[in-house]
Amino acid sequence: MDKTLNNLMEAFSGESQANKKYLAYSKKAEKEGKKNAAKLFMAASDAETLHALKHFEVAGKILSTEENLKDAVSGENYEYQSMYPEFLKVAEEEGNAAAIRTFSYALQAEEVHARLYKEALENIDDTEEVFYYLCPVCGNIEKARPKRCNICGVLGEKFIEY
Repeated sequence: MDKTLNNLMEAFSGESQANKKYLAYSKKAEKEGKKNAAKLFMAASDAETLHALKHFEVAGKILSTEENLKDAVSGENYEYQSMYPEFLKVAEEEGNAAAIRTFSYALQAEEVHARLYKEALENIDDTEEVFYYLCPVCGNIEKARPKRCNICGVLGEKFIEY
């Protein structure tokens, strides 16, 4: 069973990466006016998502909402406290400005995500609907549409409402 669980998690990881890769390819094809390729990449991206979600479910990794929120807090904490600081350090040593920017944006956004997950956990039984606003540039999430993103400065009108 341990090998099967490891295989399920490896398949989940591979399918998840394929999903995002094909999504990126779809956006690029769309920008180039290659509509048929864009649609194919989007369909394949969605198919990879279906595979990833089923593997994750069969692996027994989807728990109660409370447990899932705790897991999300842990993951976001790791990313902004450990992973991205190390990635930033290396990018700075190598002088890669684009990597510095993307890692910096992600680090700051992941800290916000951790806070929002903690908040959701603390208010798990609240029934009042909450709206979230996603910055399409850096991944920051706010509970009210800002005038400008406090991480990357993009105009609040560009934020996506959830």
